[in-house]
Amino acid sequence: MATVITMPRLSDTMTEGTVATWLKKVGDSVKSGDILAEIETDKATMEFESFSNGTLLHIGIQEGQTAPVDSLLAIIGKEGEDISDLLTAGAAPATQATPVATSPTEEKPKTTEIPAGVTIVTMPRLSDTMTEGTVATWLKKVGDTVKSGDILAEIETDKATMEFESFHNGTLLYIGIEEGKSAPVDSVLAIIGPAGTDVSGLTHGVPTAAVAVAAVAAPVAEAVSIAPTAAGNGHTNASNDRIFASPLAKKLASEKGIDLKLVQGSGENGRIVRSDIEHYQPVAQASKVVAADAPTSSATSFTPAVGQEFTEEIKNSSMRKTIAKRLSESIFTAPHFYLTVEINMEESIRSRQAMNAQPDTKVSFNDMVIKASAMALRKHPKVNSQWREDAILIHHHINIGVAVAVEDGLVVPVLRFADSMGLQQIGAGVKDLAGKAKSKKLQPQEMDGSTFTISNLGMFGITEFTSIINQPNSAILSVGAIVEKPVVKNGQIVVGNTMKVTLACDHRTVDGATGAQFLQTLKGYLESPVSMLL
Repeated sequence: MATVITMPRLSDTMTEGTVATWLKKVGDSVKSGDILAEIETDKATMEFESFSNGTLLHIGIQEGQTAPVDSLLAIIGKEGEDISDLLTAGAAPATQATPVATSPTEEKPKTTEIPAGVTIVTMPRLSDTMTEGTVATWLKKVGDTVKSGDILAEIETDKATMEFESFHNGTLLYIGIEEGKSAPVDSVLAIIGPAGTDVSGLTHGVPTAAVAVAAVAAPVAEAVSIAPTAAGNGHTNASNDRIFASPLAKKLASEKGIDLKLVQGSGENGRIVRSDIEHYQPVAQASKVVAADAPTSSATSFTPAVGQEFTEEIKNSSMRKTIAKRLSESIFTAPHFYLTVEINMEESIRSRQAMNAQPDTKVSFNDMVIKASAMALRKHPKVNSQWREDAILIHHHINIGVAVAVEDGLVVPVLRFADSMGLQQIGAGVKDLAGKAKSKKLQPQEMDGSTFTISNLGMFGITEFTSIINQPNSAILSVGAIVEKPVVKNGQIVVGNTMKVTLACDHRTVDGATGAQFLQTLKGYLESPVSMLL
């Protein structure tokens, strides 16, 4: 009897997969353990092997196509076996890469065949929360040769701007999303294949962001050029006074009211890129009065007159949209409650001074809070948990997410196995992750897998605050500033140093007593830091 093979779930966050390459074709003999295909997940491209013996009778998802988990991927059975019942049962998608053989009198479905050697590259899912991406920069142009491992483009996700490399060899035949344009995950990003291949039939229905197709006979020199071809100061072309800037840089400059002629480009051949606009510092100029009907897109370059209404519009970035979505989901789905405790930090202050007096040692109060939290989680694992509809997951590994403020919002890089790290290791790890976050160099795996989160605003002088839980965590700790204040000690009022921390808990997984016990343990570690060494 034939075996139906569905799109596998190859990672815990995978909801759909893209067939990068088929290593078997219809009619081929298949043995258990043979690699059927390479499948692109939301995290990596992985080999998918067969667990059945027989003949590959049907392929349900073409190379380059994307389908949800559990969609019909293939059918394996005996050579010549009738599988029509399996196909009519609704397992097959509407468009099949290899239709079942039909009689001469039957009309074959109208499908677009992908030419041999051609690969459709889709907008990748570069993080577990990414639903759309923005092409910040194309590093290849139509007509360029592409090798596996070459960087095709820089893509802005909801968390960072990341390099996206090719897994295929060939020529870049088509670009589906312009620089500065956004598109949902799995939209056609590019098409790669043999030089001169006609791929016009594959681009029907592609969003209007599409910019170029290499025609069969079109010379490479006529392909759309993205990068400047002339060297020089990077701002203008001697013949037409053209300013070389990426579309995203132009868009941002327009929104911020920045004159591109005044910007020094840092890209190839002096090309103006996004970071040049974001970090542009204007030379002091005389202020100008905004006309009553002036567009808000350029208002940032003017100073409004006294008594004049003034509104600035800032477009939401992918990161900001995702932050809004995830935090809204968290606050409205997880029943939050908050517990606050005040900690005597005198011993922590003395211990930190003693440690930092040692050569090449730098320990921060945040490092001490992370270490104390990790050790407290070891004693109270219910706080280190995750809610699911059918079960509560208790994590016995401790991965602490550290909230880091960046220009576009907030990211949460993860310090893995924090309970097994020393204070200096924690400090070095946090410094490295925070640096990557601010320079947008964090990789997806460095932001995945947290089991508990810490947000510290003490350095801003905030003494007490509450945070929204970073799901799927069950709790987040909000850390305030250390405050010098009168305290009662041995019946006497003396000057002391205290710090307030607030634990936000998901009541589905953490009860009030459980959260309180965690805070008492945390308080004990910070009021007697030597206990963390025992």
